[in-house]
Amino acid sequence: MAKKPSTSGSKADRRAVVEQLRKEQERKEKRRTYAIVGGCVAVALVIVGLGAYPLIRDARESARFADTELAAIGTPKADASCQDVITAPADGSAQHVPDGTTVEYTSAPPAFGEHYAAPAVMSRKFYTAEDRPRLETLVHNLEHGYNILWYDESLADDAESVAELRAIADKFPGTDDFRNKFIVAPWTSDDGEPFPDGATMAMTHWSVSGEGDEANEDGQQGVWQYCGELSGEAVAEFVEAYPFTDSPEPNAF
Repeated sequence: MAKKPSTSGSKADRRAVVEQLRKEQERKEKRRTYAIVGGCVAVALVIVGLGAYPLIRDARESARFADTELAAIGTPKADASCQDVITAPADGSAQHVPDGTTVEYTSAPPAFGEHYAAPAVMSRKFYTAEDRPRLETLVHNLEHGYNILWYDESLADDAESVAELRAIADKFPGTDDFRNKFIVAPWTSDDGEPFPDGATMAMTHWSVSGEGDEANEDGQQGVWQYCGELSGEAVAEFVEAYPFTDSPEPNAF
């Protein structure tokens, strides 16, 4: 009688093949996992890098102007086509409107008027069109003695001008010294009429030292000065002429 062929060898071979296939599948899964993790890490690094770049850029620009006096930033006032200071009687002191209300200011930009109950924080000195508070908020800052430097879209579109604007804002640091009540903010076409006569920057202040027809019965007046080019020297002279103490509510943040 013929012997049956042994199956032990064939079973062992099959187990070996199965084991080999299992190991190969594990290697593929590991490679796939490593590829996914590596891709996620790469994407995360790109996102972090993109988020950090503005901070790095701003820090680099701040360092570039750290040793530059305010008056030396931008164009000298004599060459900046700065107009004479304009004043007009002010109203709206202590007149608060509900948040979300749109106040129709008659000047571009405003220097006084009705406003929201809370001003912008003193710690923030520079704004872009994307993060600027409402005009009604900034007018409250004016009532508290802030000087505001407004810049138009032509300066906002120029990288060097934006760097100089940030540098000017950096000259008024912190919240401890009320002499640093200062904000740099954009004026856009959505806010109202453009600045007059080709001006690219404007400075405004809410003063209480006015007299005669240029002020109300309490001496309150709005103050404006426009310049054709960005001038740190013009800013330095303006903030010296109109300190925070010359305002309806100088001791409030």
